[in-house]
Amino acid sequence: QVQLQQSGPGLVEPSQTLSLTCTVSGGFITSSVKTWSWIRQSPGKGLEWMGAIAYDGSTHYSPSLKSRFSISRDTSKNQFSLHLSSVTPEDTAIYFCAARGPGGYDDWGQGTQVTVSS
Repeated sequence: QVQLQQSGPGLVEPSQTLSLTCTVSGGFITSSVKTWSWIRQSPGKGLEWMGAIAYDGSTHYSPSLKSRFSISRDTSKNQFSLHLSSVTPEDTAIYFCAARGPGGYDDWGQGTQVTVSS
C-alpha cells in the first residue's frame, strides 16, 4: 500500500502562489501502475479534481484551472507538487494528493487545510 504525506503552508496571501508537496512511500511515482493527482474540497462543495501527473511526467489539468495551475515532480525524492498561482479567497479549501490505480483512488494524503487571506 502506498502512503502519501503532504506538506506545505496552511495560510497563503491573495495573489501569491500556493505550493504543496506530496511525498510518496511504498511505491514510486515513476511506476506506471498509478497516476498522481491533486484534488480539493472547498467549503460546502464537493471534491474537485485539479490535475494529475503520470509515471512519465506527463501532466493533465482541469480546464478551469489550467492557466494558473501546474504539477511538478522530484523523482529523486519521490515527490510531486502542486503550484497554484494568483490565489484568491475562492481557493480556500482542503487540498489532497491521491494515487489513482486501476480500481480508482486507492490512497490519499492526510489533507491540508489552506486558507487564502491577508
